[in-house]
Amino acid sequence: MTASSQPATSSGQTTALSIIFAVSGAHLLNDLLQFLLPALYPLLKESYNLNYAQIGLLTLGQQITACILQPVFGLQGDLKPKPMWLPLSLIIVTVGVLGLALANNFGLLLVAAVIMGTGSALFHPEASRLARMASGGRLGFAQSLFQVGGNVGTAIGPLAAALILLPLGQTTLAWFAICGILGMVLLGHVARWYGEHQRQLASRQAAPVHKPSLSRDRLIVAFAVIGALLLSKFVYIETLKSYYAFFLIEKFSLSAEEAQLYLFLFLGAVAAGTFFGGPIGDRYGRLTVIWISIVGSLPFTLLLPYLDLNWTAAMSIVTGLILSSAFSAMVVYAQELIPGKVGMIAGFVFGFAFGAGALGAAGMGFVADAIGVIAVFQICAFLPALGFLTILLPKTAELHPETREKLA
Repeated sequence: MTASSQPATSSGQTTALSIIFAVSGAHLLNDLLQFLLPALYPLLKESYNLNYAQIGLLTLGQQITACILQPVFGLQGDLKPKPMWLPLSLIIVTVGVLGLALANNFGLLLVAAVIMGTGSALFHPEASRLARMASGGRLGFAQSLFQVGGNVGTAIGPLAAALILLPLGQTTLAWFAICGILGMVLLGHVARWYGEHQRQLASRQAAPVHKPSLSRDRLIVAFAVIGALLLSKFVYIETLKSYYAFFLIEKFSLSAEEAQLYLFLFLGAVAAGTFFGGPIGDRYGRLTVIWISIVGSLPFTLLLPYLDLNWTAAMSIVTGLILSSAFSAMVVYAQELIPGKVGMIAGFVFGFAFGAGALGAAGMGFVADAIGVIAVFQICAFLPALGFLTILLPKTAELHPETREKLA
């Protein structure tokens, strides 16, 4: 792991694995802290007599900041890299976690959720840019390794809820500030590498940027399709994150702690799928991964609401594995559409994904209050059908005209 002492300055150099692991570890801690809120939903619903709509609004408050702020933060990073934003982001998240531990009404819970979301919005664009810098040209692999840290953190959340938060209460959230402090330390180290990398790049001639030969209309269509795909994926996943425990409690009469363990299985599958999706995209093409991931999950989402407990758990695992595999490929693919705007595009993808997921989860909360949470899962099952829009995305040869020139 000595690569961190010599920053990778071009795609031809060795991947700086220690840096990618460090930023992935920080991603794990950030997303673990972020998921403490939805992991606590069963307790908060009972303690504060919340309805599903209010739970959806908490998700919305936490995630909508990402939708609005991440593209702005990403663009600012493109104009001038901001290494110190990385440790600052975990400081803000930690403040939000402490606020959540002390909140005693819905309004304060919502304020704490917004603070946590703001810190996360500051973290993701710069962290994604850093993973790309350290990739040594293995873009999908680096993005997957970065993403899987966040997914593992999210998956640990239900275990923290089942073992600590639900038995011991809301105030035990304060102990998780230790995770925030550890994240600050990791990101302080990463920020120093980042700054040195930027100084070395400034002393070298910039490498030529190959731009895809796509018209404005083609780019608009491509980003509209990417938005639809992100919507299908993240509305489904955020709905499961927010309401899967309630679905299991209502349909199978599980306890809150038991339901959190089944949620852990789903989120663990999401983490595994995220990791494998990036390297597979590097090898076989990003569009291939996107096709298989979104459309391939459709049969399993359609079956899930109608099965017994064991088969429901199995379908959730398969769905998590398949549906999550596309995200790293989608990030890198979107960045290839507009080279040179890595942070802005990462901010757009993360921001739109989180925003769409949050709005969808909030909307499903209102629907669940009206017709029941089981019916919500039956409706959401059709979302992966939007994956057929992938046929409208530009092919790889259109994104890399320089490759065709070399072969000519």
